[in-house]
Amino acid sequence: MPRYQRRPSILMAFAVVLFGFGLGFGAGPAQARLNIEVTGGVEAAQPIAVVPFGVSDGLIPPVDIAAVISADLARTGRFRPMPTRDMLDMPARHEDVDLRDWTLLGMNNLVIGRVEADGSGYRVSFILYDAFRGDQLASSTLVSTKAGMRNTAHRISDIIYQKLTGQRGVAATRIAYVTATGQGEGQTVTLRVADADGYEPQTIVSSGEPIMSPAWSPDGRRVAYVSFENKRAAIYVQELASGRRELVASHPGINGSPAFSPDGRKLAMTLSKDGNPDIYVLDLTSRELVRLTDHFAIDTEPSWSPDGQQIIFTSDRGGSPQIYRMGSGGGPAQRISSEGDYNARASYAPDGRSIVLVTRVNGMFRIGLIDLDRGFRRLLSNGSLDESPSFAPNGSMVIYATIHGGRGVLAAASIDGGGNQRLSQDSGEVREPAWSPFIK
Repeated sequence: MPRYQRRPSILMAFAVVLFGFGLGFGAGPAQARLNIEVTGGVEAAQPIAVVPFGVSDGLIPPVDIAAVISADLARTGRFRPMPTRDMLDMPARHEDVDLRDWTLLGMNNLVIGRVEADGSGYRVSFILYDAFRGDQLASSTLVSTKAGMRNTAHRISDIIYQKLTGQRGVAATRIAYVTATGQGEGQTVTLRVADADGYEPQTIVSSGEPIMSPAWSPDGRRVAYVSFENKRAAIYVQELASGRRELVASHPGINGSPAFSPDGRKLAMTLSKDGNPDIYVLDLTSRELVRLTDHFAIDTEPSWSPDGQQIIFTSDRGGSPQIYRMGSGGGPAQRISSEGDYNARASYAPDGRSIVLVTRVNGMFRIGLIDLDRGFRRLLSNGSLDESPSFAPNGSMVIYATIHGGRGVLAAASIDGGGNQRLSQDSGEVREPAWSPFIK
């Protein structure tokens, strides 16, 4: 188990998480990729067949496109891809398809495709069928490089998902997370960004000191985070493509919980430079810093509403950690969490109609969802120390940190109650997940 435990006091929890995070990890070499295990699915998952894509003579694609698509769809919990071994036929062209064969196998939908050479790259074509109606629901040809083949497969997955559900898919999005391996002076803490399926990891920064609270810019091109690399908390903003980073807050005391505004121009954060942890907003262009809260309590963990008009935050001003809401320019704060004696680390759903948060239930820390219109709370997780929830950009799932087998891993829960998955490394621990926006 990690050496830190959450406490009723926000300040104690803040300090313990910051410093305990850097102490409680198991030893072992860093692993490049997250391993994903699907742990649950929707009972009414739709059967779908994704046939292995045909290829031009002599061509060996670097990625099994059909396998990636099948895995993407299975992780959502809404689809049950047919195992390749159960397929009686493997058509790659429209003229070779007999949909009656697939209806007899109980398939609602069929996906076929083909990969061909295109100069130094590839041309990937696919067709999605409604097997029972006999209709072509979608077809497209995408051009890809060798390095971009997995992303091409993710894009096809998202086209299929949106066509069949009416909701935009998230296979082509990314996640940021923090890993730690080793112990003591030999410990390495790394902030990474990877595809939503755990592949193509990119190291953003690595340190022997704690790194925490990654937060995405709305265009998906930058990540803000807290680093203790100089033995004190500081907030950085880093461009993913160039690696260029900028120090934006290094005041005495706490510099924590960065959160981009929806337009990407401002950064909300927690600072204690004036003596008490309060919420501030920094204009990233003018460098104007505005203090939003001025209370004797601890105010921390700000998060913007999708329209940029509101900020929610954690405060113990009522005697226990709870979620409050105020205008993004400051003003009176209204408590919006009503159940339980501990609610923290909240953020808005993409549609602004609900929030996800950490809530304490019978001494256990779970991930909860509060419907802002109706006011009721629903639990999404069942662990004992679940934390750091982050919505997928389509609002269908929440990723969070948890404990499994005595070490830190990530988990994802579907909002509709299915499609659960676990993300872990072969060694070391994984914490602090943040799901990217849709990549532009």
